Parts: sequence; structure tokens; C-alpha cells
Amino acid sequence: MPLRYIVLEELGDALAQLAAGRLTRIGIDGVDGAGKTLLAEEVAQLLTTRGRPCLRVSLDQFERPIEGRYARGEYSPDGYYLDTFDLGRFRALVLSVEGPSEAVIVCDGVFLQRAELADLWDATVFVEADLDVAAQRGAERNLVWFDSLDETHERYRVKYMPAQRRYIEEQRPHERADFVFRNTDLQQPELITQRR
Repeated sequence: MPLRYIVLEELGDALAQLAAGRLTRIGIDGVDGAGKTLLAEEVAQLLTTRGRPCLRVSLDQFERPIEGRYARGEYSPDGYYLDTFDLGRFRALVLSVEGPSEAVIVCDGVFLQRAELADLWDATVFVEADLDVAAQRGAERNLVWFDSLDETHERYRVKYMPAQRRYIEEQRPHERADFVFRNTDLQQPELITQRR
């Protein structure tokens, strides 16, 4: 049996036990290229098979218009960290979703444990990956949006990774998360439970 399957089953069992007395909100957080979206899809399937119907939302659906995102410059790490996403609109949507108490909303995105969002979650999963590995994955994935792999690598070096480092230093998301899903090797992840 593949190790990823075993670790996912363990995470699915733990998340399925959450009871908020209302629709449960789970935030799957991590750096660009760490594997958040894949894990969120896997978690939603795991929860559904455990009798917890899921709704999926991604922070990527809440990007601000380009003039707002690039107000500090197209390659600004501060601009990426502070201006890219409309956190107020995202927060309002997450809070507006209603459903039976067994239902779950599974959200993925970067920066989900920022102060503006931290109180939304009944549980958080921080997807941890070596930053260089994550940057390589992210650059390859985003190649469709840019002219060359060199350009995407430059964006990651100058813009995305400095913003990720700032977030990690300021918010300590790997320490605050209920679960850390170490995902540098996609086939051999490791789950650390920190839920108190």
C-alpha cells in the first residue's frame, strides 16, 4: 500500500472527527508549489467517503484586479503578500456558507493563517515542502502564464519566495497549524499532528 495513501487516510480520519456544531471550516495552507490544491482535493474526497459532504474553495479565486495586485510593482514581494488577494471578500464568502453540521468547507491557499483569516478555521493543515522544491514545482506549473521557464524562475526568486519567507517568519504557520503535512516527496509525505 503506498505511503501517501496511508498518511492521507490518517489525516482523513482525524479531520472527519471535527465537530464545530455547524458547518466545519478547514484551511489548507502552505507555500506556492507545496501541493495545497492537490491535498485539498484529496481531503475533500476522504471526508466525503466518511459521510462529511464537502464544498471546495480556493483563495486563488479571489485575486484582486491587476492594477491592485501590481500597485507596488509587478515583482514586489510585499505586493504579492499584501495586495494579491481580496481577503475581505474571501472571508465574507467563507463565513456566508451554510450547511448541515456534518458538512465541511475545505479551503486552500497561501497565507491562510494571516491575522485577517486565522479565526475562520476549525482546523488548519500546513503543507510543508522544501522551498526550493516548491519553487521548482510552482515555476513549472505556472509556465503556461509566462514566456519562458527562466521568467517563471525569476518571479519565484524575486517575488513569490521572499513573500513566502516573510509569511513564515511573521505568522509561524507551521507551528500554529493543527496538522503539518510534510510534502517535499509527494509519494512519501509525513503527517505531524499538533492539534491541541
